Amino acid sequence: MRKYPVSKVYRLLEPGPVVLVTTRPKNGPPNVMTMGFHMVIQHDRPPLIGCIIGPWDHSYTALRDTGECVIAIPGADLAEKMVDIGNCSGQNTDKFTRFGFTQSKAKTVSAPLIADCLANIECHVSDTTMVERLSLWILEPRAAWISPDRPEQRTLHHRGDGTFTIDGPVINLQDRMILWKQFQD
Repeated sequence: MRKYPVSKVYRLLEPGPVVLVTTRPKNGPPNVMTMGFHMVIQHDRPPLIGCIIGPWDHSYTALRDTGECVIAIPGADLAEKMVDIGNCSGQNTDKFTRFGFTQSKAKTVSAPLIADCLANIECHVSDTTMVERLSLWILEPRAAWISPDRPEQRTLHHRGDGTFTIDGPVINLQDRMILWKQFQD
């Protein structure tokens, strides 16, 4: 073992795929941003997702004002677009037009779904007690959509330094997860 900088431990723990977050301000066009810092807080009763969206993000104001967003999970084939989205601001760019994403109407929120993605999760803000101090929003999923027939099903995971890994083969160990059967299909 060799020493590793504590300031970079997030690179070791990054839990899930890089996602896209859509918001729709009360007055203005919808926006999409790239987000790498998120986590499942609770599986059920209700399910909760934590995410970091700070005042430096154009989407912050729309999320604060509307209390809703969509978390869209892109396939690995959208990697370059996903990075490029993160390199520009919705303050002066219509990202849906610039990156050619197809918007779909959501059921429970005004923010659009991204039809080009593997999945979309419509969320309402559930808890804002850590937003001012940590920029940590707690979101409650209200509806979810998947595209199982999409050719590219792999997701992209940011390693924190501009490099990414792509999902590999799935290993099914459901028969060994005896304490967690309620979370299996």
